[in-house]
Order: sequence, then C-alpha cells, then structure tokens
Amino acid sequence: MTIESLLAQFYTDLVTVERLAELSARTYEESAKKFLLWCVHEQIKLRNVTTQNLLYFIVWRRQTGCDELTVAKDIAGLRSFGSFLVREKLWTENVAKEIDKPKTARSLPKVLSPVQVDALLAAIDVSKPLGIRDRALFELIYSCGLRISEAAGLLTENVHLNERILIVHGKGDKERMVPFGQIAKEKLALYVNEVRPSLVGKKAVSEVFVNYRGEAMSRKGIWKRFQDLEALSGVTAKVHTLRHSFATHLLAGGVDLRSVQELLGHADLATTTIYTHVDDSQLRKGHESYFPGHKGGTHD
Repeated sequence: MTIESLLAQFYTDLVTVERLAELSARTYEESAKKFLLWCVHEQIKLRNVTTQNLLYFIVWRRQTGCDELTVAKDIAGLRSFGSFLVREKLWTENVAKEIDKPKTARSLPKVLSPVQVDALLAAIDVSKPLGIRDRALFELIYSCGLRISEAAGLLTENVHLNERILIVHGKGDKERMVPFGQIAKEKLALYVNEVRPSLVGKKAVSEVFVNYRGEAMSRKGIWKRFQDLEALSGVTAKVHTLRHSFATHLLAGGVDLRSVQELLGHADLATTTIYTHVDDSQLRKGHESYFPGHKGGTHD
C-alpha cells in the first residue's frame, strides 16, 4: 500500500467514521503524511513504530520551527491516525495515545514600569475631593496588589492605618492580610479623614470607597475612573495591570515567590509563577529590597 492510498483511506475514515469536519480531517491527514514521510526518511517501517519513534518525530517537528499549537495538532492527528491503523489491523495498539499534548504557553501579563505607574497616578487631579479619593484608591490597588472586586468591597473596619495593614476579602471567601506603604497610608488617611465623611454624610456605608452620592463604588465605577486616567496620562493599561505590576515589582525587588503568593491571595503557587517570566530591566530600577516603590523607592 502506498502512502497516498493509505492517507486517502485515513481521510475517508476521519470524515465517515470520526465525523470530523473537512478542515480538521485535512489537518490530521497532513500530520499523518508528515509522519509517514519522516518514517521513510528514518527507515522505520509503519508496523514497527513505537512511542519513542513518535516522540522523536515530535522533537523533530519542534526543531524545524513548529510552535506548540502546531505540535498539539500533530499529536491529535497522530492519535486519530493510530486509531485508524488499529482498526485496519496495521497496528495492534494505538501507541500514539501515550503522547501528551504540550500545554500551550500562557500569555505574560502586561506590566507597567514604576515610571508609568507614576505617570498614571500623577494624572489624578487631587485639588478636588473625588481626585483625592481616586489617588487613594489606585495607590492602594497598586501598593497592595488588589483585585478590582477587592478594592470595591474593602470595608472600613478592615483598614488599619496605624499598622498599615488591610484585611482583604478575596476569592473563595478567603481573607488575607496585606501591608501597604507610607505613601499609600498618607493618601488613604487624607481621603478617609477629610473627604469620605463629606461624601457619605449621615449614611451608614461600610465600604471604604464611595462615589459622589456617598454610595459604595461599584467595580464598573472604578473601571470608568481608570479609563479616564488612561486618557489623561497616556498610559495604556487596565485596573488589573496595577496588580500585575505590584507582583512583578515585588519579585524584581527580591521578595520570594511564596510571600508574593500570600500577598496576592493565590490558592496555587503555579498561578504566581507566571510573574517570574516577566523580565524587563526597567522594572529592576528604583526598587527597595522589600517593598516596591515608584519615585525612586519612596514606598516602604
């Protein structure tokens, strides 16, 4: 049987038996073709193919420049090809099932440099009450690596200014303690003592950050204020970018991964390790050994 006739049978099997779409069937057929041609080059008979041979083929594909997504498609195609060969009694077992698909790489989070954080925060007009609130809000999000939902849900009873500690209610109903720096303390104290009382009036509001009506700020409200800051500062980012920047700046300053995990409230250390792959020399300038700081290390 020639390679061409075998591939034609395989394609028909994919469409009629496996019920694959034509495009997927052609993709699998192409993967099988490449493998068969590789076997010819390596002088390996199809009936003698082992899992090790398949692994060598995958390694060869990577060495020729294929990305992880292409290799994952090759493996899926080879698994289907193996099932077909078993049905045709050309293989006694599908050895391709032993090969795991590679995990596609997670995209690295966008991170701001300390200079960009400065530019973003400096765009806030602190001559107005709501500007004082916004400066305290986004300073705290950056200094504590808060999620937007955590900032919106932060309660006054969980803010300990003198100790510079927040009790943050995070995902999965888990609470964690997060320290914040001196600059954040000053901005937060100004807002809490002088601005918030006038916004809230006689209302009983538990949340720290309130809108102009004296009601708790929503996540959408925080997001809209951040969009305004983007436009004013020229810094393109999202609120969550401040959390990414917090984590990356900590690691760049020498804080160990486990500590960063605790501060972020990650249940799994693997989630935190994504920040170890963000390597920008700009982020390594102006940091103190423990806590990240913009403006040349003015934070604790």
